[in-house]
Amino acid sequence: MESILNGNSWKFGDDISTDLIAPGRLFHLRTNLPELAKHVLEDADPEFPSNVQNGDFVVGGRNFGLGSSREHAPTIIKLAGVNAVLAKSFARIFYRNAINVGLPALICDTDQIDEGDKLEVNLSNGIIKNLTKGTEITFSPLPDVMIKILQDGGLAAHIEKHGDFKLD
Repeated sequence: MESILNGNSWKFGDDISTDLIAPGRLFHLRTNLPELAKHVLEDADPEFPSNVQNGDFVVGGRNFGLGSSREHAPTIIKLAGVNAVLAKSFARIFYRNAINVGLPALICDTDQIDEGDKLEVNLSNGIIKNLTKGTEITFSPLPDVMIKILQDGGLAAHIEKHGDFKLD
């Protein structure tokens, strides 16, 4: 994963639950994550699963990812090709699971981002350039160790690659 990400935005509101991300009625697909990813966020936006492109961004409001502690939700967002999730705030367990599976979850003011805006996100310096509007939004840059975890594909892959959790 690069530290500079580019893509288009998909805008969602507040309180996007893990049930909206990974529909509960499809729980039988929990052992087939690629198939479940074909339904990611369809209960929040029926057009999303068939139209999301590799590198796009999911943009939410407050409390993104509330609900269950399953890693399925961030995993299928990542499997759908999403670069990162940007939101005003995250449910703590979703945030932790997102980083664990290698999906950047960035806390920022999303009010200035609209559906379809072209974004450039720099994970290292904490700047989101809205290329459509010519504006910038800042967020707290990710620590180097978190960028390394994301670049390695998540926490398990990072530990497998390095043999232990390394901060340097």
